[in-house]
Amino acid sequence: MASVTRDTLAIVDQLMLELVEYQENKVLAMARRLHPGVTAEDIRNPHDFPALRDNPEWNFEDGILSGYKSAHMALRAKLLELIA
Repeated sequence: MASVTRDTLAIVDQLMLELVEYQENKVLAMARRLHPGVTAEDIRNPHDFPALRDNPEWNFEDGILSGYKSAHMALRAKLLELIA
């Protein structure tokens, strides 16, 4: 993996950011259908909103978002380790 360039790492990082942003928008849109007026900040505490807390589809999509964020941070840590 020594041949990986900073440009390649930047492309991978940007792709992960795009995946996270797409999923954040999807989760927020779904949340607003279930509970109109809910904000991006509100969905960080879905237990305060029974319509979100009790919806398995919303929880599934929110779980995907959490997974993307975790994968992105793990990938960034590994990439920083490789270029250091």
